[in-house]
Amino acid sequence: MKEEEKQEKQESIREVGQIVLEKGEKSEKIHLLSIIGEIEGHENLGSNVKTTKYEHVLPQLASVEDDKDIEGLLIIINTIGGDCSSGLALAEMIASLSVPTVSLVVGDSHSIGVPLAVSADYSFITPSGTMIIHPVRMNGLVIGVPQTYDYFKLIQDRIVGFIGNHSNIKSDRIEEMMLKQGILTKDLGTILVGDQAVEEGLIDEVGGIKQAIGKLRQMIKK
Repeated sequence: MKEEEKQEKQESIREVGQIVLEKGEKSEKIHLLSIIGEIEGHENLGSNVKTTKYEHVLPQLASVEDDKDIEGLLIIINTIGGDCSSGLALAEMIASLSVPTVSLVVGDSHSIGVPLAVSADYSFITPSGTMIIHPVRMNGLVIGVPQTYDYFKLIQDRIVGFIGNHSNIKSDRIEEMMLKQGILTKDLGTILVGDQAVEEGLIDEVGGIKQAIGKLRQMIKK
């Protein structure tokens, strides 16, 4: 049975990047969720693109809420962004969980990755981790009519509102960083590295996996 359980865990990690951590000092059951690559939404991306499929993550989050043995959720993030609608849906799901949640940005948390990082009850970023805040974009052909820009603005307002409600940064400051010129060449936006994300109020603390798991165990204990 132990060998079968081991194989099931390895398969779960390989397929959807999830595992239950339960070997700690107090044997708390912590569900580990990894959000990596590009957030795949309503359209399939190429087979050579590393993705996080939101239709895989949504059932995982529902299972975490339903499983009374799971005491906390740890989210490891290294994403370049992706589908805004799907990413925001995942962020809303994480924010609505009843178990304690902690996020850790270990590489990048760009674009829609920002709401995902702040959706947890407490957030960490590694010293070299980066976050990019920029306006909502769409690849491909865009019909230049007022309704198109109104739609983009609506999505952007939803994202700004979510970030403002789940972090210590004001909405006005988020929009200011979105439209900043000079840091991203030939583009708009702001790059924040490690301490800068904490100073701006986006992330709670600079740290790594040790600090993230330690904080989550403290929250579970309380």
